[in-house]
Amino acid sequence: MTIPEIRYAKSGDVHLAYQIVGDGPRDLVLVPGWVSHLEYEWEEPHFSRFLRRLASFSRLILLDRRGTGLSNRVAALPSLEQRMDDVRAVMDAAGSARAAIFGISEGGPMAMVFGATYPERVSALVLCATFARLTQAPDYPLGVPPEVFRAFSERMRESWGKGATVEGFAPTLAGDPQFRETWARMERSAVSPAGFQALMRIVNETDARGILSAIRVPTLVVHRSGDLIVRVNQARYLAEHIAGARFVEIPGTDHFPWVGDDAMVDEVEEFLTGARHAAETDRVLATILFSDIVASTEHAARIGDRRWGEVLEGYLSLVRRQLVQFRGREVDTTGDGMLASFDGPARAIRCASAIRAGVRSLGIEVRAGLHTGECAIIGDKVGGIAVHIGARVAAAARPGEVLVSATVKDLVAGSGIDFEPRGVHALKGVPGEWSLYAVSSEASP
Repeated sequence: MTIPEIRYAKSGDVHLAYQIVGDGPRDLVLVPGWVSHLEYEWEEPHFSRFLRRLASFSRLILLDRRGTGLSNRVAALPSLEQRMDDVRAVMDAAGSARAAIFGISEGGPMAMVFGATYPERVSALVLCATFARLTQAPDYPLGVPPEVFRAFSERMRESWGKGATVEGFAPTLAGDPQFRETWARMERSAVSPAGFQALMRIVNETDARGILSAIRVPTLVVHRSGDLIVRVNQARYLAEHIAGARFVEIPGTDHFPWVGDDAMVDEVEEFLTGARHAAETDRVLATILFSDIVASTEHAARIGDRRWGEVLEGYLSLVRRQLVQFRGREVDTTGDGMLASFDGPARAIRCASAIRAGVRSLGIEVRAGLHTGECAIIGDKVGGIAVHIGARVAAAARPGEVLVSATVKDLVAGSGIDFEPRGVHALKGVPGEWSLYAVSSEASP
């Protein structure tokens, strides 16, 4: 997608990168956590979708904090006062007299201090996956023990730039090599290992407990119950010590609010606008591909869990490379199963054939099924009867077979792809009888 224009605001002698997205009736300033990178955020599908949702009901102002991303690197650790001035400078440059401030993770304490200091410029506070103080103190047993924090910081420093932080910050995507790879690139782009260490010192020293009682703007505290980085009891502490704060606890383990379902952004939208976003449903013609590994349970039992994990990772990596090559879109994975959609049936067949050929080097076989029909598009998901038919076609495929419905066969006439009839089938849960065909060639491009 096209990345929104990068602009720069001056705060003292530092240039701060920022963007303005959307034209909603209210300004919303997103204050990121310890690292960010404005270009990466639009390149990563989960992150860009999160930002588009926020921009759908606001004039969204994004920034890279000093020392990170596209903003100036700095020699010394910025003080809390400097960080507040940075937000004020970006708001001034963006022509925002008053805005809701959305503080994520380590950006939360600064958002709290900003809200208490400049209430005339803050219409509301949203505090997401954040804390007043992260580490323990004699009068704050809720925090992370110092030795745990030190060990965690050291592990992250040693693995910085490799995407290993995904394990704690986005555990539901820890098994997704594509997300891990793009997040590793973000780490390298956002800040150096030395800069990361400096940021962790800021996290360790941050303590906003003393100003919570001074916050007088409407405040939403939203947190996932199983957050592995910031425990939910720290969010409860915030809500208990900010007058009138609304606290919403959401199921889940991911720390990043842009990973997982839309529950967090739904709460933010309702808090700021008074209404929840109505899920947008579009209907499009698409070719659905289901594929899975033949006899996966038996294969895993034969070679052992560790080796099977390597095989499965290799399989998913191969599938994702082929999806990129043939312009398919990954919709969902379930164990060794993959659901993808295409805007062209011939490319879908060629993708399935390439997967079938490629997995031979892994010592496994796949079966695949394809159907073309009208699908409901809801966010990143697809639904409708066409998806169910695609799943039933895949279930009818033999080991090593790419099986398609008659609809797919008819649509690719003249493409040079050959088929063999597989008879008429009753597909479970689908009315009528269906003629199915097996792809008889590798269907190479």
